[in-house]
Amino acid sequence: MRIVIIKYNAGNIRSVQIALERQGIFPIISDDPEVIHAADKIIFPGVGEASSAMAYLTERSLDRVIADARQPFLGICLGMQLMCSHSEENDTTCLGIFEENVRKFSTSDNSIKIPQIGWNSITNLKSSLFEGINENSYCYFVHSYFASIGKHTIAQTHYCGEYSASLHKNNFYGVQFHPEKSADVGASIINNFLKIPS
Repeated sequence: MRIVIIKYNAGNIRSVQIALERQGIFPIISDDPEVIHAADKIIFPGVGEASSAMAYLTERSLDRVIADARQPFLGICLGMQLMCSHSEENDTTCLGIFEENVRKFSTSDNSIKIPQIGWNSITNLKSSLFEGINENSYCYFVHSYFASIGKHTIAQTHYCGEYSASLHKNNFYGVQFHPEKSADVGASIINNFLKIPS
């Protein structure tokens, strides 16, 4: 199985690579459109800032490569946010794969820290991505922005209100949490993604 991790101006590639290697998968890390097109499955990780990441993708035509992907495709954290329509982070027009918008956490409760950092439960689980995953399982989150709940939401979580923990449309999947840092639950979610037919 040829798994490609898209290389772009965002961090977290190494931890995703290690998580795949634990499952016996040795991914290719590339920003070459031909290599990405030839993949059986594509992973789009990300830790960073939306506008600079989108600028990097656009400059290298990776925005079109992503939009044209027909293989199972998984966006993680910023990767999922960039697959949405728009982000409040520096007023960024994103890829528009998912119709949901990305907003910044806002609260008047000083006891709630932003960014959200830590473990949180996921609920209302749908799709084969969560096969065998129990409701209220815990995953690891690190972020200040979130995708609204919409028609593509396949998992939810709560922090300053309900928001999308995962999105799905056609061959595209996204998770706001970091499955590569979410222990056995995360490993199962990665394995479920790897089992999706190409």
